[in-house]
Amino acid sequence: MPPLLHLVVSTVMALSSLAPRVGADPPADARAYAVSYVEAASSSRAAAIASLKQYRDASRKQEGCVRHELFEQVGRPGHFAVVETWRDQKAFDARAAAARKQLLDALRTIRVSDYDERPYKTLTVGSGSPAAGSHAITVLSHVDTAPGGQVPGLLSRLAEASRQDEGNVRFDVLQHTMRANHFTVIETWQNQKALDAHAAAAHTRQYRDELQPLTGSPLDERVYRVIE
Repeated sequence: MPPLLHLVVSTVMALSSLAPRVGADPPADARAYAVSYVEAASSSRAAAIASLKQYRDASRKQEGCVRHELFEQVGRPGHFAVVETWRDQKAFDARAAAARKQLLDALRTIRVSDYDERPYKTLTVGSGSPAAGSHAITVLSHVDTAPGGQVPGLLSRLAEASRQDEGNVRFDVLQHTMRANHFTVIETWQNQKALDAHAAAAHTRQYRDELQPLTGSPLDERVYRVIE
């Protein structure tokens, strides 16, 4: 092969190797999550919040912590949810054992339910969210379904449509790492009006109608406000 032609062919092949493959699968989302629930005696609410904040602040300083959020259920003081987001499973596994033990020890004498932590992975998570105002509402839903392949598609379509609803701040769906038919939906709305409009939307009603025959237990939806 003439030297010039060889140079041209080599250059084209090198550039082709650098170009993205058409139709290539996107990189997998490696993030790992923990969604936890705990209930404290109402008389010990302040102490529980202080302990949860201490654990949150310690976690946020750790390598690989993406997000650590605390919520209290609306209308039920002392009922808390904790959502932890970690860069990957390695970071999740490396969470500070001392900080977590300190939290569990602090809660032991004031809790009225055990610290219920469940591990999750990404099903669909939004790429970004606008800032939530002081009236923002977060809904955490546990979706327990019969085994089958329909539900992830239903939830993904609901999330995609709901992110376009007016007033939506966040709409994420997590899948249990060991029980593939268990999901947690995390949705945040600017205010109650936006949440009510979403609940009445055609795509939400369609989702509920299609999901109902597939559920293994009644849909568990709880409304929260963030603890700063």
